[in-house]
Amino acid sequence: MPVQIAVAGKGGTGKTSFCALLTRYLIDKRKVPILAVDADANANLNEALGLKLEGETVSELIASTKDANSIPMGMSQETYIEYKLNAALAEGKDVDLLVMGGPDGPGCFCFPNNILRKHLDKLLTHGYKYVVIDNEAGLEHISRRTTQDVDFLFVVSDSSARAIRSAGRVHELVKQIQTKVKNICLVVTRATPEDVELLKEEIEKTGLTLAGIIPSDPLVNEFDIKGQPLFNLPAHSPAVQAAYAILDNLNI
Repeated sequence: MPVQIAVAGKGGTGKTSFCALLTRYLIDKRKVPILAVDADANANLNEALGLKLEGETVSELIASTKDANSIPMGMSQETYIEYKLNAALAEGKDVDLLVMGGPDGPGCFCFPNNILRKHLDKLLTHGYKYVVIDNEAGLEHISRRTTQDVDFLFVVSDSSARAIRSAGRVHELVKQIQTKVKNICLVVTRATPEDVELLKEEIEKTGLTLAGIIPSDPLVNEFDIKGQPLFNLPAHSPAVQAAYAILDNLNI
């Protein structure tokens, strides 16, 4: 089975940016091929990775099968959904991307989780060495067990007490769900060592181990303004160097 790495955190904390740098790190270390799963309802991991989406998101394609007339004659709904799921995979040289999409209905994903889980299980037999999952803070796909046991969970926070407390709530949620999470740690973005010292008490309250900090990086701002993939940040970027140091230390 591949190593499964999930990233979660409050919106706007740099969670997807960290996912992109994590994926880049794995490619640089030749830990490929990789399956990236964008499980955030506000999906934009494809932009951070520089991958073009051609087909539908998972939620869109499953919603399109609710009308029995949309299913070709002679195919069951399950067979048709599996066929469409294969078409939803955006394929790259070293990384493939599956985008879950937004919730279908108020507050929940109303697709048949057993079919999705079965499809993901099939994908994991395709020789992927790593799976990288960009979750929203609610960990929807982990708690529903559409994502299997997680080897590493990074909870991302910016350098504000509010975001650190939100990271603590993610940790509490992890304790409540049945999925096994082997290693969990905190990454604080747009921070300095002085910021972390001031937040020391709040961080301790979360019960999370601090894996490291990623400083504010003018290059990240420049790439965001220009709409360039963060995956293409230069090696001397402070954000790249900090992310790589964190991952090296954890022997990912």
